[in-house]
Amino acid sequence: MMQNLCDRKISRPRTLKMENDLADLDKLRDFLKKNLSGLNISDKDHFKIELALLEICINIIRYAYPLKRGEILLKTWQDDEKIFFEIRDTGIPFDPRTLKKPDIKEIIKSEKKGGLGIFLSRSFMDGFDYRRENDQNVLTIYKIIKVTEASNPST
Repeated sequence: MMQNLCDRKISRPRTLKMENDLADLDKLRDFLKKNLSGLNISDKDHFKIELALLEICINIIRYAYPLKRGEILLKTWQDDEKIFFEIRDTGIPFDPRTLKKPDIKEIIKSEKKGGLGIFLSRSFMDGFDYRRENDQNVLTIYKIIKVTEASNPST
């Protein structure tokens, strides 16, 4: 069934600017809490979105700016039944789509720490795309949500 363009629900983008500092992750959590409230989204999907974004931002903080300070710009908007998150940084170019699926058994066997963040982020979200634009890494992810009923944040 084709949807009339006038019936589409598109929200105005909201942005958050963070330093590449682990201490700024609380800003990310607050930003998410504010921007996901009122949406008909399950606790499970909220958790998946939060974990995916935390993993992505932690990787940027740890690896994108090895010799300097930098910023992470997060933008979110809703387009019909999808909530989008665009994460930008000017750090080292890195396309997370090129990583192969990790060997979980090998990670456990070797007691290696790390290596699952990008895999989890990709599997928790419904869309995951990367591009390099104007010397920036631009990662866009989205989660499909229901927009027909807004949840009541006071309950």
